[in-house]
Amino acid sequence: MAQIACQNLTLKYDGKVILEDLNFTVRAGDYLCIVGENGSGKSTLMKTLLGLHAEYEGKLETGDGLLASEIGYLPQQTIVQRDFPASVREIVLSGCQGRCGFRPFYTKEEKNLAKRNMERMGVLEFERRCYRELSGGQMQRVLLARALCATQKALLLDEPVSGLDPKVTVEMYQLIARLNREDGITILMVSHDIAAAVKYASHILHIGETVFFGTKQEYLASGVYRKFYEAEV
Repeated sequence: MAQIACQNLTLKYDGKVILEDLNFTVRAGDYLCIVGENGSGKSTLMKTLLGLHAEYEGKLETGDGLLASEIGYLPQQTIVQRDFPASVREIVLSGCQGRCGFRPFYTKEEKNLAKRNMERMGVLEFERRCYRELSGGQMQRVLLARALCATQKALLLDEPVSGLDPKVTVEMYQLIARLNREDGITILMVSHDIAAAVKYASHILHIGETVFFGTKQEYLASGVYRKFYEAEV
């Protein structure tokens, strides 16, 4: 059974159709990379999956024990977000807010969860530091720890290596792959990095003038990949 299923999905923005008749499924443990031309609707699709964009037609469902509220999200960072004046611990703990309801405090269990996830992401030593004092790579690790406090099932990542230097980019890709491989967390990642997509992903969703969904091997053998890769290089 699929964790996420889209059938005949049409996305709109300000009433204008930007993507139509989209069909794909994501199963537990998949690593799906969403690639394609700039302006093709990748980020809008991500926001639709999260329930942050309601201008669509068609069927969008979650299943296999996954609730929409259990999807962790790592958005593209803005300059304002990078300058957020909170401690690392406060940022990571905020990932537990979805389970707090109207409770105005975090439980001991939630605090321990935040600590474990900071340790997993290698940022526990920074827990009392101000978030805006960190490097770009450290910030992304903090935000991953925050997303892991919201879920242990599925992560949606929107250009998670944007603005990072090459060494930190590789480390981030390896960290995401390890979460998928060792922890069994389903990954959906929007990426403009076609080389990384075909290296790490199990499945590819290519959107643009041509839409493709299938395994990485099927994508590599397709004319869609060859045309797009040649255009990129």
